[in-house]
Amino acid sequence: MNYWLFKSEPGAYSIDDLAKEKKTFWDGVRNYQARNFLRDGVKKGDQVLFYHSNSEPNGIYGIAEIVKEGYPDHTAFDPESHHFDPKSKPQNPAWFMVDITFVKKFSTPVTLEEIKANPKLQEMKLLQRGNRLSIQPVTKEEFSIIVSSGK
Repeated sequence: MNYWLFKSEPGAYSIDDLAKEKKTFWDGVRNYQARNFLRDGVKKGDQVLFYHSNSEPNGIYGIAEIVKEGYPDHTAFDPESHHFDPKSKPQNPAWFMVDITFVKKFSTPVTLEEIKANPKLQEMKLLQRGNRLSIQPVTKEEFSIIVSSGK
């Protein structure tokens, strides 16, 4: 099993939206390295830390699970979608997505400030300078520390 951190702005899609819907597809990723994670690395059963960016406060608000591995992101083919990419074609897709399901919302989020203050989390990709990826790997130890902090 692998562990991941998925970022979303709560105004676009929040942990509460996922809790209400129970399952969704994670579309709109338009960074090649994040795409590669979705296409090649993220597997069914992997656990996901659900991170709210551009929120007050920024942080991890809960857990999701991968229920369907990477497949072509159909929003890239739809001219009406704000994720449309005219270079991506169904016969040669540039972008991929996965399906996730709700697992748990933390009673209190694990804030970015708490993560920065925890010496055991200093190597997290989230804290590395210049790393703004919306999909990023997390170690099993990092995942465990975050989950125990989030309650």
